[in-house]
Amino acid sequence: MTTMTLVAGAPPRDRLEWTAVAGLLGFVAALQLSIAAAGICLALTLACWAGTLVLGQERWEAPRFFWPLVVYAAWTLVSATFSPDPRTSFIDSKQLVLFLLVPAVYKLARGNRALTVFNVIITVGAASAILGIVQYGMFNYDHLGQRPQGTLGHYMTYSGLLVLVICAAVARLLFDVRHGTWAAMVMPALAVAIALTFTRSAWVGVVLAVALLFILKDFRLLAILPVIGALFLLLAPGSIVSRFYSIFDLHDPTNRDRLAMMHEGRSMIEAHPLTGVGPNMVERLYVQFRDPDAVAKVNPHLHNVPMQIAAERGLPALAIWIWFLVVAATDLWRKLASSRHKFLAAGGLAAIAGMLGAGLFEHNFGDSEFLMLFLVMLTLPFAADRTDLP
Repeated sequence: MTTMTLVAGAPPRDRLEWTAVAGLLGFVAALQLSIAAAGICLALTLACWAGTLVLGQERWEAPRFFWPLVVYAAWTLVSATFSPDPRTSFIDSKQLVLFLLVPAVYKLARGNRALTVFNVIITVGAASAILGIVQYGMFNYDHLGQRPQGTLGHYMTYSGLLVLVICAAVARLLFDVRHGTWAAMVMPALAVAIALTFTRSAWVGVVLAVALLFILKDFRLLAILPVIGALFLLLAPGSIVSRFYSIFDLHDPTNRDRLAMMHEGRSMIEAHPLTGVGPNMVERLYVQFRDPDAVAKVNPHLHNVPMQIAAERGLPALAIWIWFLVVAATDLWRKLASSRHKFLAAGGLAAIAGMLGAGLFEHNFGDSEFLMLFLVMLTLPFAADRTDLP
């Protein structure tokens, strides 16, 4: 790892950058363990990063996909302005500050520091996975009413982060064979933990992400997926297998409710095509647009990222979000071909696939913990190819 040497009498800018890098590593580690600790580390990181820019009289720099995010943020504020409750919508829009992670990581994780950040993601993810397995096996986190959640507040957040960690581990294993031993060692724990969460959306995300990584490495590797599926059905507990089969059960209440949410989202879009119903307004207006076939009386969101964005912020916001994904995927593809750290680019592409797969059934892009780790993983490949370390 290339690090910055901090010596007595070092310039304030160097001290700030050293503190920011330490804060970034603490943030990435804490993100999978405690949102409160992660928030503190993030605030420290962003403050010190901003300080280095001021002291060094530097301009912001970021990968190209950051600029669609800026436009997305601006349109979100437009949507909040036309919300039936602008105050609530503007307060909810505070999540947009998280987009600053992209230029911060791009500067602070440059060079070999990106590799350290990536390793931290995998290592802490493995520890979190083991905790989830222990919860399942020893503390009765073994049914839909109480699922493994690590140290986080919700099983959906826990499973979503596991999806991203699996993307990182498999990418390291396939595209950096010489240094993939640790990734290979932790993969069993990650695979078992994601299975034990009972979270079908996360399973879909993992399958799509791993399938993409296999295709990127060698199309013939796809033959392994049916073998993995067979082992899953053979070795998984009966309750997990039943949960898997429920994916294809059209009479399953949650499946029926998700179909109803699609109708509700369409109705919201038809009523407010340009600016949507407003950030954080879907739950409040749910009853007004509720489909007759809906199971739940109310839902906090529509359990589908594209539908949620369009209903909440309007069709222009959805178009901007798609623009962001296209730019990110295109540039990561180029990195995969040109970078000396191909596993970082592969992990970023897998993260997009995992987010989209799981995001068809869950609003993971709106989950702060998931979004933060997702943005970090997208930025690392671009930061790693920077060589301007002091």
